[in-house]
Amino acid sequence: MAQILNPLASHIRTLKKRLIIVGATIVVALMVAFAFSGDMVAWLNRPFSNQLVFYGPTEALFASIKVSLLAAILASLPVIFYQCWKCIEPALLPKEQRWGVPLFVLAGALFACGLTFCNLVILPLVIDFFVSFGMDHDVTPVLSVGTYIDFNVKFLLIFGCAFELPLVLTILARVGVVSAQMLAKYRKHAILASLILSAIVTPDATLFTMFLMAVPLMVLYEIGILGARIFGRGGPTEVNLPLDPDLPIGPAGHRVR
Repeated sequence: MAQILNPLASHIRTLKKRLIIVGATIVVALMVAFAFSGDMVAWLNRPFSNQLVFYGPTEALFASIKVSLLAAILASLPVIFYQCWKCIEPALLPKEQRWGVPLFVLAGALFACGLTFCNLVILPLVIDFFVSFGMDHDVTPVLSVGTYIDFNVKFLLIFGCAFELPLVLTILARVGVVSAQMLAKYRKHAILASLILSAIVTPDATLFTMFLMAVPLMVLYEIGILGARIFGRGGPTEVNLPLDPDLPIGPAGHRVR
C-alpha cells in the first residue's frame, strides 16, 4: 500500500505547487493589468462611438477587474502551458514528449487568433448592427460599462476556444479516435451542431450573432478535417509474419502464427 500512496502523495504535492505558481502568476499579472484597465476598456469601446456609463457605484470597478482578469490570463498563458506540460510530461513517452511544446505553442497561437479575429471582425459587426438597429427606431444608445464589457469578454472567450477546434480534431485523428473520412461523413451533423452550439453560447442568441458564430465554426471544422487527413493515423496495416513450417495448421487451413 505504501508503494502506491507515496508516489500519489508526491504527485499531489507537485500538482499543488504548480497550481500555486499558476495562481500567483495570474494575481501578479492582474495587478499589473489593472493599472491599464482604462486603456483596455477604451480599446474595446472602439466600435461604439458614445461614452459608456455606469448605473451602480461598483459597476465601473468590476468592469475594470473583468477586463484586467482576461488580460492577466492571456499574459499568463506561457506559464500556465509550461506548468501543465511539466505536470503531464512524466507520463509521456520520449517520442510523445517531442510533440508537447509545439502543441502548446500552437494552442496558444490559435487562441490568440480567435481573440484577434473576434475583436477586429466579429465585435465591430455585432455592435454596429445592434446599435444601428436601435438608432433606426429612434432610440438613443446609452450602454453601461458593465454590460458592454460582459458582452465583449464573453464573445472573446467563445471565439478563442472555438479556434482550438482544428487542433482538437487533428489530435483526435492522430490518436485514432476519429478519422478524416468519419469527420467528412458527419459533416451535416457538424453543421447542425454548430448552429445549435452557436445559439447556446452566444450572449444574445439572435440569428445574426448565431450565424456569425456558426460560419467560422464550420470553416474551422473543415480545417480540422484537413488536419486529420494530413496528420491523422492511417488505417491498420497487415503484418506479414514469416511462417514456421513446424507450426500446426489452424482450422481455416492457415498455419497458426
